Amino acid sequence: MVSVQYRRTEKTAEPQAIRVLVVAGDHDTAEGRAHDLRRQGYCTRLASTGAEVLRTHEHSDMILLDLDLPDIDGLEVCRSIRASGDKPIITLTGRDTELDRVLALQAGADDCVVRSCGPREMTARIEAVLRRAHPRPAPIRILSIGPLHVDERTREVRLHGERVSLTAKEFELLHILASNPGNVMSRKDLMARVWDTDWVDSSRTIDTHVRNLRAKLGASTWVITVRGVGYRIGHG
Repeated sequence: MVSVQYRRTEKTAEPQAIRVLVVAGDHDTAEGRAHDLRRQGYCTRLASTGAEVLRTHEHSDMILLDLDLPDIDGLEVCRSIRASGDKPIITLTGRDTELDRVLALQAGADDCVVRSCGPREMTARIEAVLRRAHPRPAPIRILSIGPLHVDERTREVRLHGERVSLTAKEFELLHILASNPGNVMSRKDLMARVWDTDWVDSSRTIDTHVRNLRAKLGASTWVITVRGVGYRIGHG
């Protein structure tokens, strides 16, 4: 059974610190890279051989893999890790050539950098790979106006905690008004954004939908008429 220990500094005592396996045949080189990463808040562990990497990589969240290893070809190590999952891998090579980068990427690396790159570039590349590997979900935006809540993601409307059943167009109309609190939305703008038309005569459609919205929300003051202009969201 493999025992794996990661090192981190006091400033990085965060509950979900990223664990980086730093791989290099030369211990001093690996320790230098690990030191730079620990200063940026990462947990690190060192490995000096391909065999050690293959035994322990599952305990890491990301691998910084120098391709020059004493026992196994670094590209083969990269292929083996990639075959076992989609863990982020950044390879390091001594030659900054297109062929080296292509071979590393074909072996499954997410990025390939020259071994002599500085710590700031290395940190930036790690952060970029992590963003691609673990994209942050789009924030769930819920528009709230007093007791009225409009959920963009689920297209659900709740008033005083009770769900309000709206048609698709009623929701879009309410959502646009709620997204622009304090602003008066013209009839022309509403027709263009909700019904995708600028036909003026069809603006009677807006009046019908506004009446329906007011009825379903239980108060005419949720949608305020600004005569000669259009509508704005109210406060119920």
